[in-house]
Amino acid sequence: VGPGSTTPPSQGILCQISTERSARLRRWYELMMENKEELARIITAENGKPLREAQGEITYSASFLEWFAEEARRIYGDVIPASAKDRRVLVLKQPVGVAAIITPWNFPSAMITRKVGAALAAGCTVVVKPAEDTPLSALALGELANQAGIPAGVYNVVPCSRQQTAAVGEVLCTDPLVSKISFTGSTATGKILLKHAAGTVKRVSMELGGHAPFIVFDSANVDRAVAGALASKYRNSGQTCVCTNRFLVQKGIHDEFVEKFAKAIDKELHVGNGFDAKTTQGPLINEKAVEKVEKHIKDAVSQGASVVTGGKRHSLGKNFFEPTLLTNVTTKMLCTQEETFGPLAPVIKFDTEAEAVAIANAANVGLAGYFYSQDPAQIWRIAEQLEVGMVGVNEGIISSPECPFGGVKESGLGREGSKYGIDEYLEIKYVCFGGL
Repeated sequence: VGPGSTTPPSQGILCQISTERSARLRRWYELMMENKEELARIITAENGKPLREAQGEITYSASFLEWFAEEARRIYGDVIPASAKDRRVLVLKQPVGVAAIITPWNFPSAMITRKVGAALAAGCTVVVKPAEDTPLSALALGELANQAGIPAGVYNVVPCSRQQTAAVGEVLCTDPLVSKISFTGSTATGKILLKHAAGTVKRVSMELGGHAPFIVFDSANVDRAVAGALASKYRNSGQTCVCTNRFLVQKGIHDEFVEKFAKAIDKELHVGNGFDAKTTQGPLINEKAVEKVEKHIKDAVSQGASVVTGGKRHSLGKNFFEPTLLTNVTTKMLCTQEETFGPLAPVIKFDTEAEAVAIANAANVGLAGYFYSQDPAQIWRIAEQLEVGMVGVNEGIISSPECPFGGVKESGLGREGSKYGIDEYLEIKYVCFGGL
């Protein structure tokens, strides 16, 4: 269990009224902001993320506690007109119980608060299993939760080694005391957890892998598209679930986009130690991640792709990789069939709108998608046709606490953040009050 916790997680914190839960979540948010620099340095030390990005993550992370502190007071039930005059029909919303929270290494703070904020606001208790690469962020949040007055046994942390991860995940998914599983990670792991959770028919939320398309139409403002592409692709060195994995650029502006994108990469991106102020690209999480980027580049080049910039490991060390841009890319290459999760931008040239939509929707996942256009009719068509849970129109960064985060197809189940996020931790109970 987490720091200061001496009791096992209870089935909920129903003894606390919503205003008390709200106040404690708000205080937790304030403590995070007061300790922003220290929390950010932990993230950079754990996963190599540039300090400026880590600071941004803490602000983003804390915003979920602020948001759900307010939502805790808005868990409204309902009164339904009854069909018989001697009855009254009520709908109550109650916490599901203990929620197991399994989080990834790329956002070791934000992926916790986005889930835990909603769970605690609903009245649930949580058991957090952080990624084996980044347990310290979860424990630091636990310390601040204690300081905020979150009762012992409400926020619990179970760090474990890589060797024990599968066993701990199975226990959390199969133990009948756990009522809910919320997981962010790969689609492959999510499917395993779903199988485990099926045995006790647990509630599940899954935010799984992405393969985001970034479409630039001839009508686009190319300079804005380049700025959005840079932000969407290379944040956290390309290690985010919503970062662009495939660039689709219409033939009329293809060459201009590639030229400007390459210049922006060379000018604005700096590989280095995350604690160096000028660094925008830190190391990848481990050598296995680097090897996957290399594999995708080698496969693409062997099939005719051209390296415009980057393309190899950086001289700083084995886990550092140069931001890379490829052209002459086809849909047969691995980098357009699999999620790279690294600083690789493959560009596919297309002719027609229908062709771009077909390529974008060919994936079996659908988390985020982006496109740039200044044609109002086209904007409506593409926004509705893209098979993803989130669409950025002339925007490369779309995450915020008030908006529902999640995907379709094999990218997951449920939504996090927003007014919809708290529903993932609530059961709806129908009460028929008769004999009146």
